[in-house]
Amino acid sequence: MSNENFTQGAFAKANDLRSRIFFTIFILIIYRLGTYVPLAGIDPQALTQVMSTSQQGLLGMFNVFSGGAVTRMAIFALGIMPYISASIIIQLLTGVSDYFKNLKEQGEIGRKKITQLTRYGTVLIAILQGYGVSVGLENAGTLVLDPGMKFRLITTISLVAGTTFLMWLGEQITLRGVGNGISLIIFSGIVAEIPRALASTFELGRTGALSATMIILIFILVIFTVLFIVFFERAMRKILINYPKRQMGNKIYGGESSHLPLKINTAGVIPAIFASALLLLPVTLTNFGFSNSDTFLNISSMFTQGQPLYMLLYASGIIFFSFFYTSIVFNPKETAENLRKYGGYIPGIRPGERSAEYIETILIRLTTIGSLYLTFVCLLPEFLISKYPIPFYLGGTSILIVVVVAMDTVTQVQTRLMSSQYESLIKKTKFGK
Repeated sequence: MSNENFTQGAFAKANDLRSRIFFTIFILIIYRLGTYVPLAGIDPQALTQVMSTSQQGLLGMFNVFSGGAVTRMAIFALGIMPYISASIIIQLLTGVSDYFKNLKEQGEIGRKKITQLTRYGTVLIAILQGYGVSVGLENAGTLVLDPGMKFRLITTISLVAGTTFLMWLGEQITLRGVGNGISLIIFSGIVAEIPRALASTFELGRTGALSATMIILIFILVIFTVLFIVFFERAMRKILINYPKRQMGNKIYGGESSHLPLKINTAGVIPAIFASALLLLPVTLTNFGFSNSDTFLNISSMFTQGQPLYMLLYASGIIFFSFFYTSIVFNPKETAENLRKYGGYIPGIRPGERSAEYIETILIRLTTIGSLYLTFVCLLPEFLISKYPIPFYLGGTSILIVVVVAMDTVTQVQTRLMSSQYESLIKKTKFGK
């Protein structure tokens, strides 16, 4: 029997896994339908004209993460970004605030409290962003049919409700589905818009805006980028850990060896997202018409894609957030202390402080490589996007999110499949006896 047939047979018997996959698909369908529910009081024709000329900057970036909801000004236009922002803020506070440190150390009770605070933060950020969007829509010419406080209030409430509902959908996927719900929502939004991005790219080739050779080179670059991401996301440094032998009665226990795996890219896609958001803010303010100052326009033009200052600051932001976020999610001192408690040690390295320094040194080297890898993946497509009208969905950040989330989801499916097979084997063994 081939491995493929064996896998299909095992999947057919995994009822819980199959139910989780169907539930995840159902939730993602609800999300996609919500991206087509428009906000009230907006002229559709004027919206089409505005969005056709305002797809650069943070607006285009948010459109990627919202699955196209920004171009349609749907109730999910804010997407899940307020939740991600709130999560990052809470994690940052966990690293610097004693209150949040204590919550983290309280186990399940502290985790629930942190989750609750993250939800409150999501609503607060969504209110601020929602009101900002309502003001921006009013300033965008004749886009709003009946501008005023009533429109701002309805728009803000609609956007906050959309983000809150998305947050709940993501949590349901995490609890009852397969994979990380928030990541899968972003993943599905990008994947759903890729066919349209491909169609627009081929249309550019038909009209002569892009040559056939350039289109082929773009797809070769995309394939190369995917392979490059897979290689680096799978790459890790394994630190050898030994455990001493212990004698209990007439038997000797221990003496095994294991490994402490350290990923090259511990920070994931967070550095690219935050570096993009910070740098593209001036361009977004210009697109929304928040400022007509010549000085502001000259400064914002320096932050457009392809400009040397933009590329330099973008790369610096990715590298900075890579080190900063890694220092939050991984603590070498805590890891070394846990090893010491359980009797583990690194060969040739004294347990305790020396082990922490050794792990930290390796982590810094890996993070350096990981940050350069993220910078390369995110900046290489930016040069093409700046010179050619290539959709955001074929950019490095989008490809990075799609590949990483797909790999993590497949890994979780395989883990649950193996767990199901193990439980089935245990039941057969019990009944056999």
